[in-house]
Amino acid sequence: MSETGLAPVAAAFEHPPFARARNLKTPALVAELSALTRHHRAANKAYARMVDAIFGASENYDHLAELPWLPVRLFKRQDLKSVRDEDVVRTLVSSGTSGQAVSRIFLDKETAGAQAKALAKIAGDFLGRNRLPMVIVDDRSFLDDRSRFNARAAGILGFSNLGRDHFYLLDAQLQPDWSALRRYLDEHNGQPILLFGFTFIVWQHFVQSARGDHLTLRFPEGSVLIHGGGWKKLVDLKVGNEAFKRALDEVFAIKRVHNYYGMVEQVGSIFFECEQGVLHTPTYADVLIRDPMSLEPLQAGHEGLIQVLSVLPRSYPGHSLLTEDLGTVLGEDDCSCGRHGKYFSVAGRLKNVEIRGCSDTRVTPAT
Repeated sequence: MSETGLAPVAAAFEHPPFARARNLKTPALVAELSALTRHHRAANKAYARMVDAIFGASENYDHLAELPWLPVRLFKRQDLKSVRDEDVVRTLVSSGTSGQAVSRIFLDKETAGAQAKALAKIAGDFLGRNRLPMVIVDDRSFLDDRSRFNARAAGILGFSNLGRDHFYLLDAQLQPDWSALRRYLDEHNGQPILLFGFTFIVWQHFVQSARGDHLTLRFPEGSVLIHGGGWKKLVDLKVGNEAFKRALDEVFAIKRVHNYYGMVEQVGSIFFECEQGVLHTPTYADVLIRDPMSLEPLQAGHEGLIQVLSVLPRSYPGHSLLTEDLGTVLGEDDCSCGRHGKYFSVAGRLKNVEIRGCSDTRVTPAT
């Protein structure tokens, strides 16, 4: 236990990722996130000045909604770290088009290890313990520099740990090699395959390319696709989640498809879609929903801005972030899939609005 009361990050993994009900999970999260706020306040002067100016200098909190938060956009404008430069082992960089500002997230060994372990624990709950042969619907050129990753490369590397005998389907021009894929499937002799890719790439360069090439190819029964990374381009094409899943079944006979919601700015906030089509919060992370105008916390069933919380970010102050995504908490501890924790949906990005300071906002507890 540190001077700020922060427990070792390994303590976050003492319980299975979806085993703790609200009466146990929430008090533990409040205590640990409060300690993490004190930790970052002590280690990062810029963070301390910002949260003290906006939220006051309190270091004790009784509810998740009272915890200070940073707008996720801030990481595009300022480098924030709570460790020495020499302790940074990896810098994650958010994806962005040319000329756009990108987030820079600094990981030390402890935080990078926690990120990998969180992904393995969460994915293991959905996929089981056995690592399947893995097809990655991308090219491998993004992995050349492992010290400085963008979000796409970090995603490929992180999820690749879930499988074995990796096959990268696309070349540098994102063209699929169907002949090589057939050989790969033949080599694995009907075994279920784990696939990973980013949502739009999977749609455009896997599903649509197969349709355009009049490809007939069926993956073995039990194969599963994990995908994420944003729906904006598919929304523009009027392709929803159900249509996406239906196409994977029609074209490749892939019936198990799990979307996930996460961001490079918050280590540990990986929210997987369960069999009922909703996203789940693990034991060491949570979400709140805030009104886009007042920033007050909203009750379940009301759409607003998603605030993500995680006890895992130790090397930078990313444990409580207000995103620019809209979502709705749908329930807690009672999803028919059997997993505990809040479950929620994401509606998309808030349009043409930038989250500014909120020093004049009264923050009240969410129930």
